[in-house]
Amino acid sequence: MEQSNKKVQLKECPICRNQDLSLVINTADHFLTNEKFDLVKCNQCSLVFTNPIPTRDHLGSYYESNEYLSHKPEQKSLRNFVYRLVRKININRKYRLVSGYQASGSLLEIGIGTGELLNHFNQNGWETTGIEPNESARKYAINNYKLDVFEESKLTDLPENSFDVIMLWHVMEHVYDLHERMQQIKKLLKKNGFVFIAVPNLDAPDFKRYKEYWAGLDVPRHLYHFTESSISKLVNRYSLNIIAKYPMKFDAYYVSLLSEKYLGNHLPYFSALINGFKSNKEAKTKNNYSSMIFVISE
Repeated sequence: MEQSNKKVQLKECPICRNQDLSLVINTADHFLTNEKFDLVKCNQCSLVFTNPIPTRDHLGSYYESNEYLSHKPEQKSLRNFVYRLVRKININRKYRLVSGYQASGSLLEIGIGTGELLNHFNQNGWETTGIEPNESARKYAINNYKLDVFEESKLTDLPENSFDVIMLWHVMEHVYDLHERMQQIKKLLKKNGFVFIAVPNLDAPDFKRYKEYWAGLDVPRHLYHFTESSISKLVNRYSLNIIAKYPMKFDAYYVSLLSEKYLGNHLPYFSALINGFKSNKEAKTKNNYSSMIFVISE
């Protein structure tokens, strides 16, 4: 590992420590800085990761934008309206999905954003705990929904075997230390409990269409770029297994919308609708949608 003042050049895989790496694609931070980053693949465990990555202290600066919607409760724009509408639909869908495995109990959501999903579970009788590193989003969730929400450091203080369900919705790709996070999950999960992990899917048809402009890459905020294979190998290391997987079909449209914007399309909505539809249609055969939910248990 080579470190500059603000970036770290990784010489080995963050999961298996293998040093046999190959370049997948070169891309840029289209969202904020236009800085260039490589996507590198481990030829042993198949994980694809961003290289170089920001130092831990510097990573937060890449989230400092009013356009980063999951941390901003009230932004008025058409894109924001679409985001909020889809989020509301997804809240109900996620609740039904989780409840199909566990009807009620203790629940931990890591990376709650402004807390709408956790609040939905709380209102439906679940015992809820939230973790959110972003201070303004955390304060919004506490003040508006009266939720128990803490900084990431709280994960080390929570009691062992205390949660029936642990959820990470589009969070795992942001985690700085995968092994540390997996150890925390394994420690906190009750026996026969369930973990729900949703991530962008690098095997998706829309990645093949947009390539370096695919918004699902979102470097360097996304440190890892998962497939079912690499997620499976990661959780297997902690004696956990993928027991089911589900598509997040709306993501193909939203990611296509952002990708069209990154390509410089000033009228991106029609193209996004067409390409989102095509992506979902192509993904139907292999169940390799733009984003996937993995249900994980022992």
